[in-house]
Amino acid sequence: MTTWNSLRISLVQHASGLEPDANRALLAELTPQDSDLVVFPEVFARDFGKPGSDLSPYAEGQDGAFGTEVTRVAEERGTTVVAGMLETSGDSAGRPFNTLLVRGGTEAAYRKIHLYDSFGYKESDALVAGGIEPVVVDIDGVPTGLMTCYDLRFPELARGLVDQGAELIVLPAAWVAGPRKVDHWRTLVRARAIENTVFIAAAAQSAPRYCGHSMVVDPLGDVLVEAGEGDEVVAATIERDVLEKARRTNPSLVNRRM
Repeated sequence: MTTWNSLRISLVQHASGLEPDANRALLAELTPQDSDLVVFPEVFARDFGKPGSDLSPYAEGQDGAFGTEVTRVAEERGTTVVAGMLETSGDSAGRPFNTLLVRGGTEAAYRKIHLYDSFGYKESDALVAGGIEPVVVDIDGVPTGLMTCYDLRFPELARGLVDQGAELIVLPAAWVAGPRKVDHWRTLVRARAIENTVFIAAAAQSAPRYCGHSMVVDPLGDVLVEAGEGDEVVAATIERDVLEKARRTNPSLVNRRM
């Protein structure tokens, strides 16, 4: 991967609906013109719907209608777009993968590892988990790790991404609203950044069903930008010299013994 100096990131905080056509149309409407990386939330192609809903009718291949539009918009705007979708999996029960697509400046995909069987939900009834191999991609020279929503609660995945060279972690989410949930979100995003001395760009779906609070956090835990609860696009520029200084100040990756 080439050395990088800075990267302009936009986070699109928007609630996706139950109509895939309408969600696809929002890709062009909401992708800004002046960013190197644009991050949409988890399952932006089609919301989960009611808990326990059958999601198989909404699954597509990575080169289906949603993926094709992500590619078109990314190329038109001269950027890299990350967006979540439901991907056909070949599962015997028809359950899709919960997949992030990366299109534009580079092409990759990540299938969510940790399914949300927590807080009264059971995502594994409707979706199938991806393989456990961490995914790191080159976005304009920035080694970038991919995580989705509930993955945030598992620090070993973030550490695995950093062990593979990630200097930025991109985290699309649909973080369900509820007691303590915004506090958990903000705490865990900052903790993953601090303990790994890494930038994190976390794009969430908006209220009322989800928490919002999309944010970019630097490697010492400083919040560079944070959205509120509603639909919003926020932007920040990350700089490699900030990461280098943070890793000199707090060399925890070097000092660890386990």
